[in-house]
Amino acid sequence: MPSIPSPDRAPMRQAWRNEQGSVTIEAALALSSLVVVSALIVGVLATLAMHVAAVNGAGAAARAHAIGEVYVPARGQVTTTEQGGLITATVSIPAVIGEVSASAVFPVEN
Repeated sequence: MPSIPSPDRAPMRQAWRNEQGSVTIEAALALSSLVVVSALIVGVLATLAMHVAAVNGAGAAARAHAIGEVYVPARGQVTTTEQGGLITATVSIPAVIGEVSASAVFPVEN
């Protein structure tokens, strides 16, 4: 014999079965997730671009210091050390995600 719902529970069961508005919520969650993922991708790409700039800057700083020139990078900070006839230049650049740094070694020219 089937059970007959009590009058006080019938509206509650209908509310659970009503899916009106669920598509709007799902779309909002999906779009916000896409925005977050897109922002992360852009941040990672910008950080990778800063890493490439740090590598190029370190190489340029090491070459410049090896021939006696002063190198001033467009952004970031350069530290150079000389040991055993080799110049080591390290460039640190602030990026979107942390700070990137790169080093380059170049022989001293006489």
